[in-house]
Amino acid sequence: MSALPVYRWRLAPEGLATRRQLRALGLRPGGAPVVAQLERPRRRRGPLVAYLYRVDTAVPVRPMTPAKRAALAKANAARQMCPECGQDAGYRIPPTLGMCGPCAYPDAA
Repeated sequence: MSALPVYRWRLAPEGLATRRQLRALGLRPGGAPVVAQLERPRRRRGPLVAYLYRVDTAVPVRPMTPAKRAALAKANAARQMCPECGQDAGYRIPPTLGMCGPCAYPDAA
């Protein structure tokens, strides 16, 4: 098994892209293998690695179906409901907090 080529940050050749870059182009890897790695230097914890895929073998992103859109809307609505007071917070409640701001910090109000 051969090792993948490793490119430094911003020095990858044309025709290779990360998953996010493919998504911005309306593409996805579609089961294609990883062809290279991209290393971004970090000061304390070692390099950050991103996998690169060939753009010419990428396939279009699947369209959003009405059922999938409805399920996503339902999941997002559930993330806005406070489990303490049962009210809609109007924003996505952070998982680290676990409740809306007024319930988490009652003295601040």
